[in-house]
Amino acid sequence: MSDTLQAPQDSEAQESQVDETTANTDADATEDDESEHESLLVREGDVAGDYLERLLDLLDYDGDIDLDVEAGRAVVSIDGGEDLEKLVGPRGNALEALQELTRLAVQQETGQRSRLMLDIAGWRADRRQELSDLGTATAQKVASSGEKARMQPMTPFERKIVHDAVAAVKGVYSESEGEEPKRFVVVFPE
Repeated sequence: MSDTLQAPQDSEAQESQVDETTANTDADATEDDESEHESLLVREGDVAGDYLERLLDLLDYDGDIDLDVEAGRAVVSIDGGEDLEKLVGPRGNALEALQELTRLAVQQETGQRSRLMLDIAGWRADRRQELSDLGTATAQKVASSGEKARMQPMTPFERKIVHDAVAAVKGVYSESEGEEPKRFVVVFPE
């Protein structure tokens, strides 16, 4: 009878070992996936850096290229040259176009669609702060007045920053309306 009682214990111990092995294998696979993803992002940054360096050389513009990985995407920044503002353009239009061209160059090299973010002369960082302040001020105005506010058309990058700023203010919420390229944010009282 003791042999019969020990068999289930052995079975439970084996199941426990199988569960641990599966958990360890899953954890190792997750670490491998994360490491592989991180490597791909670093490669994206390298490819983008090379592409943009060739562009700066062709234009005879000076600039320092910085590569980083933030929030699951490659981030490439160019700073330092006097002529770099020309690559930003009015309201960042040239920057947006250059970012798309850089993403295409990365995709052609890696075979994967890229979500890399490009900043030139700190324009995106400055614009991020400006839009965050605008979103907060608009949300506070709507919260106190009780009337919705419609903002000017913005790019997806700009709208995301405004939505995040509005979400931090109690008593209001925001939605995007309209069609690209004239899509805009509307802030509503709750």
